Amino acid sequence: LQILVTILNENDNSPVFEQPNLTATVPEDTKVNATIVARGELSATDADLDTIYYELTATAQDTDGYFAIKGVNNPEIYLQKALDYDKFNLTTLLLYARDRPVGSQEVTNTATATISIAVEQSDTRAPWFLPCAFLHADASVCISSPYAGRVNISEMSTDPLVLEPGPIYAVDPDYTINDRITYSIVGGNTDDVFSVDADTGNLTMNKIVTSPDSFLLQVMAAQVSNIRKYSVASVEIKVINKSLYPPYFEKEIYKGTAFVGLPAGSFVYQAEDPSSPLVITAADEDFPDV
Repeated sequence: LQILVTILNENDNSPVFEQPNLTATVPEDTKVNATIVARGELSATDADLDTIYYELTATAQDTDGYFAIKGVNNPEIYLQKALDYDKFNLTTLLLYARDRPVGSQEVTNTATATISIAVEQSDTRAPWFLPCAFLHADASVCISSPYAGRVNISEMSTDPLVLEPGPIYAVDPDYTINDRITYSIVGGNTDDVFSVDADTGNLTMNKIVTSPDSFLLQVMAAQVSNIRKYSVASVEIKVINKSLYPPYFEKEIYKGTAFVGLPAGSFVYQAEDPSSPLVITAADEDFPDV
């Protein structure tokens, strides 16, 4: 007598990840659609030989949408949206493995793998001249104002020029890289009157100026290790006559009268002549005809 016994496979095993905790470092300039973690590092196995169904979620809302898997049966993680180190540089993903499709009424066993993603800052931005202001609260764009300074005509200055709103200074905004900056004058330096220190950015004179015409210099700040990352700032140098005398007020005391109840913006009148507005005047011996 032959008895044929068929053993039915019961779903009594959960999927198992070979690496339930995994860390990946991703450069900030990684191309969209590039593979972040390969399928071979993420695939789960099931002793019941069931088909495995995967689902990927981000633990932080602000990193949702950046990473995805290739398909419900393919756990390979790829980059779905361009990274920005200033928005986030560390996130955690949860990869779920199920032996039944999502929504199945059958008994489902599940396993979870934790993937820590560290974003590595890349050399993506050109130097910033300081001081600067962020554009519409966007931390990736910082706009600087032109620099301005003055020199006296027919006078040689041996010290670095004093500029507004401050000395020429630029930084690498990719601050974890913090490449060294080198400076050079690339335009507007008629007759090579000025020079800039390549390391400090200090602007000095090479010779006296004999013409009252202003200079509009173009100063370039470039990264030492990558000269293609550069920015250019304008520096206006006005040529003026040397000031020998300080300005002075023409009176020591000015007296005025203001009437009760007048609206804002009303004139203040001279105390000795209530019909004439009070005018405060100053003079300067350097400009006797003004």
